[in-house]
Amino acid sequence: MPIEIDKILAAAPATTRGQATQLSCDPKGERIAYASGKSIFVRTIDEPSNALQYTGHTTTTTVARFSPSGFWIASGDVAGKVRVWDAVGGENTKGEYSIISGRINDIAWDGDSQRVIAVGDGRERFGHAFTADSGNSVGEVTGHSKVVNAVSIRQQRPLRAATVSDDGNMCFLHGAPFKFADKAAEHKGFVTGTAFSPDGATLVTVGADRKIQLYDGKTGAPAKTIGEGVHTGGIYGVSWASDSKRFVTSSADQTVRVWDAESGENTETWRFGSEGTVSIPDQQVGVVWPHGRTDGLIISLNLAGDLNYLVPGNPKPIRVVQGHNKNITALGASPDGKALLTGSFEGRVLSWDLSTGTGTVVDGQSHSNQVTQLAPSPSGGTIYSVGWDDTLRSVDVSANTFTGSSTKLSGQPKGVATTGDGKFVVVAAHTGIQVYQNGSDFVSELPTTFTPTAIAASPSDASVIAIGGDGNTVRIHSLSSDGSVSSQPVATLTNSSAQISTLSFSRDGKFLAAGNSTGKIFVYRTDSWSVETDRWSAHTARVLSIAWNEAGTHAVSGGLDTNVCLWSLAKPGSRTSAPNAHKDGVNGVAWTEEDTVISTGVDGAVKVWKVSGLP
Repeated sequence: MPIEIDKILAAAPATTRGQATQLSCDPKGERIAYASGKSIFVRTIDEPSNALQYTGHTTTTTVARFSPSGFWIASGDVAGKVRVWDAVGGENTKGEYSIISGRINDIAWDGDSQRVIAVGDGRERFGHAFTADSGNSVGEVTGHSKVVNAVSIRQQRPLRAATVSDDGNMCFLHGAPFKFADKAAEHKGFVTGTAFSPDGATLVTVGADRKIQLYDGKTGAPAKTIGEGVHTGGIYGVSWASDSKRFVTSSADQTVRVWDAESGENTETWRFGSEGTVSIPDQQVGVVWPHGRTDGLIISLNLAGDLNYLVPGNPKPIRVVQGHNKNITALGASPDGKALLTGSFEGRVLSWDLSTGTGTVVDGQSHSNQVTQLAPSPSGGTIYSVGWDDTLRSVDVSANTFTGSSTKLSGQPKGVATTGDGKFVVVAAHTGIQVYQNGSDFVSELPTTFTPTAIAASPSDASVIAIGGDGNTVRIHSLSSDGSVSSQPVATLTNSSAQISTLSFSRDGKFLAAGNSTGKIFVYRTDSWSVETDRWSAHTARVLSIAWNEAGTHAVSGGLDTNVCLWSLAKPGSRTSAPNAHKDGVNGVAWTEEDTVISTGVDGAVKVWKVSGLP
């Protein structure tokens, strides 16, 4: 049963309020690279569903930069390490170098793709210059007294580099080897970005003081200040056009602006969010102007993690690429596989079109905290969600919007399920089992003497629900036609020696799979509640999700051990695993077609797997 990756729907860039997020494009303008979680994602600009994920870092990543040749990427993380790796395959790591004792904020390559400068927040030093292939020192970064936010290297000889810092200074370095040459204090406050023009003639710096400063690219001497009073918020991103005559800036004032370097005029402006209103998610925290293209495309990043594709002359983005930049905690797929929703740690919910590989944020009032679980109705037209804001909400799939108001739950939800006839929604809360009709109308509640840990409802029998709880048991309760839950279980399954973590009925209702916290899965026959198999035990940590194929012959599971496993009822002793499917854990799996499996995880990515050779 081979299981192979078909498509990676990448996570969105990680963002932090009040901090710049660096974006990088290859020299042909075909791909974009950025940091998200502990991964670096490299996406095709024109086909965002075509992505590469690099997982070599062991801590949270912060920045990725293409070399001028386009063959290598240098990426940094919060531990001060820089890794240089193959930009084509994403696997061959040329080297790992410990640069500083804290977060790497930015990285720059020289024009020969040989030397690299990395800067950030260290204790003994705020940056270092080294060779990409060996890590040998080729200079030092000095002159700053606070964290260095950005660095740029002039691509022509004589080599020059510029670093900018929270101390308000721009330090100019001569190289190679790189040494401090001069300092300019033109900004008042944090300096957030810097960039040499492609022809090396001009250097630009931008800062939280809303100021844009130009310098001579060879000497570092201040030339002129432009755009004073235009941006009304701190400027976080700057990037040059390939003609070296224009550059673009992105700001917390929700705008992206194009500037003429010679005249200092603002020639183009895009504003995001409703006119006249302040929208924090629409703050623009990063921007890149890809070279090598003929369409003049500019890509900007907002605080919510959306990539906006902008073309001069067009007042609106021609495309918005959305995704999760936090841990995906919930996955819900309609029975026909056409509707697919994901929910994340901060409450964001997206719907996905697998044919195009694009995600779209669900409109309306979403959860304000972690989405715990998503449960589709039998028809697939509605998907219900519960979250740590202690609410039950419903999504109209066709309209891609949350419907009506949220329903307040009596306690923190552990899971949600819909009955086979679609009449009731059953929620496992910390205090007991609650039943709702029409997604919002409270019907009944069964207080429990145990703490529920998982819940599932039979797709074929609307009167059967399964509840996992502490004590390592699965309790089978009956649900009457009026929505009341039997006070006593009709069956109690005690085979597990560890806490039940997830439950899933097969689509025909004949089997119930129960995964536990040690990685073992038990499958029960629902006609007798006898054990069908207890040999599904490849996971080495908590099982977080189980899904069945339509035929009810195979199941897929995801676990905290980062693996996706494929199981067969006919051959319970054999299984196929996809190791390291999602860095730090697989939180959700779904079977959308007989040969297609979806998985989501802590890395914020949605992955599409192709399955073949089912016995």
